[in-house]
Amino acid sequence: MGSTAGPRGPVRRIVTAAVALLAAASLLTACGEGESGSGGAGGGTGDVKGVDDGTTLTMWTRAATRPQSEALVKAYNKSHKNTIELTVIPTDDYQAKVGAAAGARDLPDLFASDVVFVPNYTSNRLFADLTARIDALPFAEHLAQSHIEAGTYEGRKYVVPHTLDLSVLFYNKQLYRRAKLDPAEPPTTLREWDRQARAVDALGNGVDGTFFGGNCGGCTVFTWWPSIWAAGEDVLDKEGTEARLASATAKKVYATYRGWVRDGIVAPGARDETGTTWTGVFPKGKVGVMPMPSTTLGLMPKGLDLGVAPIPGPDGGTSTFVGGDAIGVSATSKSADQAWNFLAWSLGDEAQVEVVAAHKDVVARTDLASNKYSDADPRLVTINRLVARGRTPYALKFGQTFNDPNGPWLTLMRHAVFGDGASVERDNEAVTASLAD
Repeated sequence: MGSTAGPRGPVRRIVTAAVALLAAASLLTACGEGESGSGGAGGGTGDVKGVDDGTTLTMWTRAATRPQSEALVKAYNKSHKNTIELTVIPTDDYQAKVGAAAGARDLPDLFASDVVFVPNYTSNRLFADLTARIDALPFAEHLAQSHIEAGTYEGRKYVVPHTLDLSVLFYNKQLYRRAKLDPAEPPTTLREWDRQARAVDALGNGVDGTFFGGNCGGCTVFTWWPSIWAAGEDVLDKEGTEARLASATAKKVYATYRGWVRDGIVAPGARDETGTTWTGVFPKGKVGVMPMPSTTLGLMPKGLDLGVAPIPGPDGGTSTFVGGDAIGVSATSKSADQAWNFLAWSLGDEAQVEVVAAHKDVVARTDLASNKYSDADPRLVTINRLVARGRTPYALKFGQTFNDPNGPWLTLMRHAVFGDGASVERDNEAVTASLAD
């Protein structure tokens, strides 16, 4: 996708065709499916904890997840014999860096990826098979399944959750009280959301009901699709090659946003917002309710009285887009058992509570949604519990279709919201054509 929104927003860099071809050509010829270092594909020693014998491991992550990655690596290095040497790569350069390393068979032992791009890597065999290792974890069923599913290819599992970022509703309790709305009752349907946004907007004097990134494909898939999922519908088929974005439910979502645009309920700038300043509007305290990345909670002004709620569907239900990064062992690593030791530890109780939760980030395990840190802030518990109801879309052509500013999704959503919505079916066909291209 284009630019980033906030420190870990869902607006992500596009994988270029050249890089994708490079990765495919290099890994398919350079690495057999079963080549995964000392551990071998899918198993290794069979020890669920891996090996901690003083090995030096290399790891890459993109700058968007630097704080979380550095915190985990620091804690691991302090408590283990193994040592991880972390390299943080600029987010916009990350895909090209991985592609070049794959071509040279010089990938690090561990590398993370924006979860929506994981299918590109698994299908090109860049990761080692971790199926047996993951399944042997005593808490395997509690891992964020959206990330596990995104990293599953031909029935084998290749990655585990590394960092999680969810789409949620933020609402300004002070503005709610001024608008005679109950700050303890956030919207539970799209109709209620519409009513509450309009009530806040009626306050006037520079106050607006809501806001969204109207020229940002990544922002809108992240925040609009949960309303469709909440109704029990899919936005894509299982293979990620057919769009289902012209359904009756999808049209209700578009119509709601179109009504906000038509009636001036949206804060100024939505039409041209590309994602670069998208998350900076709500913190100013002049917007009633809008969906945003969960990771922005910790960046809000201390004096802003805000609530967090799940994104609802037209008639109820809730869902979330589970973004963030997944991580795996590279297919060329010679220290797979040692690399797994880090991954297994990073998902354990100590790391998830004392590192991830302590930093107010979303835990990767649903059984730890309520912990001593999140319990101090009910908003964090709300966010953590949403992981179990969230989804991560699967599509090999995700970038060119949904993130590219010239892609068909942005055309669909702009026609649907800033136009009259009459071309949704035709635009949906263009999305399908891009996914299958």
